[in-house]
Amino acid sequence: MNGSAVVIGATGGLGRALTQRLVAEGAFDPVWAVSRSATAAPGAQALAADLEDEAGLAQAAARVAQGPAPTLVLVATGVLHDGFQPERSLRQLEAEHLLRDYRINTVGPALVAKHLLPLLPRDRRAVFAALSARVGSIGDNRLGGWYAYRASKAALNMILRNLAIETARTHPLAVVAGLHPGTVDTGLSAPFQKGVGEGRLFSPDHSAERLLAVAAGLTPGDSGGVFAWDGARIPE
Repeated sequence: MNGSAVVIGATGGLGRALTQRLVAEGAFDPVWAVSRSATAAPGAQALAADLEDEAGLAQAAARVAQGPAPTLVLVATGVLHDGFQPERSLRQLEAEHLLRDYRINTVGPALVAKHLLPLLPRDRRAVFAALSARVGSIGDNRLGGWYAYRASKAALNMILRNLAIETARTHPLAVVAGLHPGTVDTGLSAPFQKGVGEGRLFSPDHSAERLLAVAAGLTPGDSGGVFAWDGARIPE
């Protein structure tokens, strides 16, 4: 076995698919499924934690620490709309929208890293990955708009780069990376699927399979980068 695996956001569309895949493949034991509802796919171990509650995240990490060291941590959380629509122009900027996206898309994964990254083994390869997005790339931004989502994902990418630099000092075989799943047929993308090209709307299971394959192929030299579902590195 490769140690344990931890999926944060394990009841979301993609988080559930990742958990199910990890259980089915049988390479990790246990597979921890962390969510607010503390429910898990069959074969996974459920843990309760809210991304915005650091004390709860610390408690979940303490439970993980009682078992085999995690060699795969996946943060499969994120918010795009859910009460706010992506901004089309500067006139639509709202402070609460910006702050909400930062809390969920940036601060939450950073706090997960704070409590789970130290648990990775120091003597063998391990991966910490968080779902990012191509629209978080500053260099790839050609359309503008979507201020809160773009900025929160760009900030997440910087957090991941910082984590990669610091983690390399104590865990030289570890990889810290962002993963872009493409457009996945979940509630997060539902209002924005109309313009997706043929063959570019992925099922959660297909996206999970691709992301796990990408994560499995990353090396310490890739640490700090963001990678798409097809393995391509996304510009910073």
